[in-house]
Amino acid sequence: MSLNSRREKEKNERRESILDAAEQVFFNKGYERCSMDDIARTAELSRALLYVYFKDKAAMLQAIVLRSACRLRERFALAVQGRQQGIDQIASIARAYYDFSQQDTHYFDVLTQSSTFVHLAENNEENQALHDCGADIMQLMVDALTAGLADGSISPERVNDPLQTAYFLRGALHGVIMEVRHAERRSVELPETERLIGYTIDMLGHSLRG
Repeated sequence: MSLNSRREKEKNERRESILDAAEQVFFNKGYERCSMDDIARTAELSRALLYVYFKDKAAMLQAIVLRSACRLRERFALAVQGRQQGIDQIASIARAYYDFSQQDTHYFDVLTQSSTFVHLAENNEENQALHDCGADIMQLMVDALTAGLADGSISPERVNDPLQTAYFLRGALHGVIMEVRHAERRSVELPETERLIGYTIDMLGHSLRG
């Protein structure tokens, strides 16, 4: 490895370690209640060094939103592997989305709340990467739906616009996930979580078949 390559590797590792510290602070204290000093202490670095890698706290949050989206993209990509029919790929993606909400809870929350982060509207490299990642996530769903139309497991009478259908499926499942995540706050008792999620995925699948 050349000297320049080694330095670049070390720089990337330092940036990732700072983000790890920022995640810990953001998720424990809340974005609004924490400071760059809190992050510097957690990272065991000087506050000045943080600014070498990130211009401010908002830039760190941008990077964490991108991390969250990349994690979801990885889960969706893994979900479709080994599934031959498009309808099975969709069911697997749906299960992967629920698992993401359970196992990567903080990342799920970050993506859910990201529409309220004003600085994500800025035109910069990080936001372009986030936009591209989001497009990749939807494309994985569109590809699964298109595959299902081609192999006959999904009805063309039910799905005439794969992209629109992808948004519908994700929105429908997301709504149920949000319901069960805060079930204790509801005045009406909800069905058992795993059963309700399984039922939702099954019903969404039925809505795609002929």
